Formats: sequence, structure tokens, C-alpha cells
Amino acid sequence: MSGDSTARISDPRSFGRVAVLLGGPSSEREVSLNSGRNVLEALQRRGVDAQSVDGTPALVESLVAKRFDRVFNIMHGGHGENGVVQGLLESFAIPYTGSGVLGAALSMDKIRTKQVWLSLGLPTPRYVRLPQGGDVQAAARQIGFPLIVKPSCEGSSVGVSRVFKEGDLDQAVALASKYPGELLIEQLIQGEEYTVAILGEQALPSIRIVPAGEYYDYHAKYVSDETQYLCPGLQGAAEEEMRELALAAFRAAACGGWGRVDLMRDRSGRNYLLEANTTPGMTSHSLVPKAAHAIGIEFDELVWRILESSFGSRNF
Repeated sequence: MSGDSTARISDPRSFGRVAVLLGGPSSEREVSLNSGRNVLEALQRRGVDAQSVDGTPALVESLVAKRFDRVFNIMHGGHGENGVVQGLLESFAIPYTGSGVLGAALSMDKIRTKQVWLSLGLPTPRYVRLPQGGDVQAAARQIGFPLIVKPSCEGSSVGVSRVFKEGDLDQAVALASKYPGELLIEQLIQGEEYTVAILGEQALPSIRIVPAGEYYDYHAKYVSDETQYLCPGLQGAAEEEMRELALAAFRAAACGGWGRVDLMRDRSGRNYLLEANTTPGMTSHSLVPKAAHAIGIEFDELVWRILESSFGSRNF
């Protein structure tokens, strides 16, 4: 995998005053608050002058008052990952972590991300774009059962249903329709679930996710202590292939800095891209810290390296 070319910083004062942007009003607020607390504590342990800021209005107030020199964005979903915060920070010429406007906005929209991947020949499950009020039955017939129904612009498995028969379709659509935007009707790949973290220009070891229940849902991600994480998830050429695919998908979606790409591997060993995450979780159950740990990067060092990536990427 490609190495990390990010400039290394040794003096915490070089970061200036850092805002840890967390919370916000999205469906992922609680996870973001958890992640943000962990990030803030890690930075403060390393001597960084860091304070938390909850949500976009508070961030605007802080920027106008010139309270911060740099932003560690850990606000999951909503403005934190859809390009709004990124555009705001660029208009104030404030360096920040993670992807830029295009990468954040594109990858937050699962449908448009798929369109980019497919245009480049990158593998992703078959799908139908379903506007609110669209013909659900026709979409399901086109994909075939089993299938997945999900909101196109939510994360953390929010609003996602697996549907194995027609009778359960309306309930799945009703759940996904609680969230704004279009719906995604997607082929259900039956196999193993993986994720690959990206740090700078490096794809970290894959993680195979083995939930105690049948699926890796919100509870398995953030609550259960029984979910198993096998890292690396694969060996040899198969591991190399998955990491290369994840890095290619991340770059194709104009993502940068750090993030995560989620994949499925079917029973024939074929990989399918699910989505790219530009602001992944940093909780005790989160996957980027687990992958970093596998190559000797502990949590505080990981947070430091992510903050380092805010230097130079947008020429501020």
C-alpha cells in the first residue's frame, strides 16, 4: 500500500487553537458526541490547545470571533459530512481534517458515489434509485430478493432494512422514508462484511466484521460487546486486492485525509464496495482505531496523525 506523505509535526503548539467539531443535529449526534470526547481528550493529553464545539451554528460563532486556527471535524452525518462545514471552513480559510467539499458531499450521497464507482469499473452491488413516492414494487422486481432498503444520505446503519420477501417491503420503505432524500434499493450481497480504514495515502489492514447476531446493525456497531473484529480480515493476495480496491474507491470519490471504505465479499470471493465514510467513528467500538492498532498506531497517535493531515492539503 502507498505510504503516508503527510508532513510530521512534533510541537503541539504548531497546531494553534484547535476546535473539535462534534455533535450537531443529525441522526448520528450521540455517536459524534462520543467520538468527539475521545478525540478531544487524546489531543489534550498530547498538549494540544483543543476545545469542543457542538454543531454548525456554534462553529460559525467561533469562526467570526476568530477563536480557532484549525478544526478537527468529528461531526458525523449532516453538515459534518455533506460538504457544508467543509465549504464554511474554506470560506474562512481555516484548515480542517478529512475530505474537502467535493469528497464529503459526494460520498455522503450513496447513489452518486455508486455512479462514480460504476463509471470507473469499480464493483458495487446493483441498485435502483428511488425518489420519495417512487414505485417500490417495480424497483424490487428489478433488483430481486433479497435486497436492502436504505436512505441514500444517512450513516451508521440508520434506516437500513434487509428484505427477503415482498411482504416486508412496505415496512422497510416506511422506515427509510423517515429520513430526508432519496432511497436506495440495493442488491443484498450474501457473504462477509469488511471495512478498510484509510490514513493519508495508506490503506490500513482490513477488518472482517463478525456480529453476534445475523447482521452488523446499529446495535452491533455501537452497543454490543459481542461483535468480533478480525484484523487483518484476509491474508496474502486477497488482502492486498481488497486494500487496493478500497484506496481506489476512496480516491475516486475525491476523499482525502482519512476515512473508511465498507465492502462485502461474496461466497465466491468477489469484493463489492458499499460506501465511503469521510468522518468515521472514534468510539470504543469504532473500526479505524482498531485497524491503526493492528499496525502499532495507538489511539492518541492516530488522532495526532489525523490532525497533522490538516496541513497543506488545501493550501491555507
